[in-house]
Amino acid sequence: MIRAGRQHLVRTLADIAAQQGIAVQTLLNSAQHLAENFPAPLNAGRTRLYDGEQIDAHLAGLPVPQLPTADNDDDLLDRQEAAALRGEPLSVWDRRKKEPAVSEHLVRAGGVDHWPRHVVRDYTPAPRARTSGGGGGRPTGAGDQVPRDQLPARVAQLLDADPALTAADVTDRLGVHRNTAQAALTALRAQRMADVMEQRALTASQAAAALGYPAGQTRRASGRAEAVLRGRQARPYLAAVAQALHARGWSSTDTPPPVQHPEDDHCVAAFVLDATVAPAPALVWSERHGWRTAPSRRHPLGKGAAWPPPGDGVRHLATGTAPAAELIDALNHST
Repeated sequence: MIRAGRQHLVRTLADIAAQQGIAVQTLLNSAQHLAENFPAPLNAGRTRLYDGEQIDAHLAGLPVPQLPTADNDDDLLDRQEAAALRGEPLSVWDRRKKEPAVSEHLVRAGGVDHWPRHVVRDYTPAPRARTSGGGGGRPTGAGDQVPRDQLPARVAQLLDADPALTAADVTDRLGVHRNTAQAALTALRAQRMADVMEQRALTASQAAAALGYPAGQTRRASGRAEAVLRGRQARPYLAAVAQALHARGWSSTDTPPPVQHPEDDHCVAAFVLDATVAPAPALVWSERHGWRTAPSRRHPLGKGAAWPPPGDGVRHLATGTAPAAELIDALNHST
């Protein structure tokens, strides 16, 4: 929390980097903010906030002063602290904060929403009218309320504010199916973990901890983060294949398709062969199985992205990361 009277001292990592005359990415890469003697952040959110007096002392090599420990009515609490003070789930506080009696006291410090302690503590919500449905949450059979193409950005906003975000929170906030929420949350956490793993040479569990993600919520994301890194490493190889297919006249594009992760810990990619002279409608690569043809341009991976046996337009061509020339030759001889 931000103790009373200290809002003007709040600094973000970007502020601390600017204070040292370096880029924020340079600061992140150096991991100085993760050092044991670095002042502790004031909050647990993704946008970490720090006390400027403590930062100044640390950078000057002086003893870091202690922050006030006594609670004050004017302390500023972020959403996690507000929910904890009231003994409510985050999803409940996220509804409370929209009420005028709360929202008019909103304070943004370092880009993070806060509310005075006395407002959080003393706010009494008006009784909610009962509905004929008898229960809350997302009605059974209801369609998702957020379009799929907008979901990643919306979930990113929620995860920025709460690293401990759950699929239930996403469902409650955005009105999407629980499975949809879990898939979006896993994919987003994995991408961010992979970024940190790549930048700092950390393990998946270390990256999750650095981002403030609870260990119990990152099992699936850890496996996917590792797959995301392998997919990035495979991009040059897939680019070479795309260029070879284009040069052969089988594809109108020479850029590789995105690597997909239908099973979280598995990398696959689908190349559409859109020329009339192409030997197959599509080509699929799997890091586990290698290469095969696909009978459909629209759905080359097939249901569940399972690896099908030969037949019905499916021909197994090569294993692993076969050279592009070898793959072209296999396609020529499979027609």
